[in-house]
Amino acid sequence: MPAVIPRVITPCTGVCSTALGDDVCRGCKRYSHEVIDWNSYSNQQKQIIDERLDGFLVQVMANKLSIRDTEVLQWQCQTQRVHYPAHKSPYIWLFQLLKAGAGQIIDTIQFGFVVDASYRNIPLIELRDMIDREFYLLSEAHYQRYIGRYLHSES
Repeated sequence: MPAVIPRVITPCTGVCSTALGDDVCRGCKRYSHEVIDWNSYSNQQKQIIDERLDGFLVQVMANKLSIRDTEVLQWQCQTQRVHYPAHKSPYIWLFQLLKAGAGQIIDTIQFGFVVDASYRNIPLIELRDMIDREFYLLSEAHYQRYIGRYLHSES
């Protein structure tokens, strides 16, 4: 029996910059055509986009943070009432936690993670924003490399 793909919810964050002309949304990091066509995509198509976005975010997160205890991280997400997709990477949970309350986290190990030595002097709020910017830049670079150059060469 084939694996059941969970229903993919929109990654929209309500901060869409594609309406302003961006090729990549600064909020959800989807490409402009994906934002426009999202409701017409099959769940499988949405899953492919979701996996790409998750892969980019996990890559950026893992370069700056290390999860030491997924059970503690999950417990903190539950305790702090942070929505986290349990079927996804704990790095996705951690990003949700940082988005919800990076300013309240003093001792990261109590939340199940540590900050890489290169970034320990950066406040978590700034680190969260740095991660979000790099996530955007990675999405934008991917768009330019694999999609944008073909769209613009057709013009």
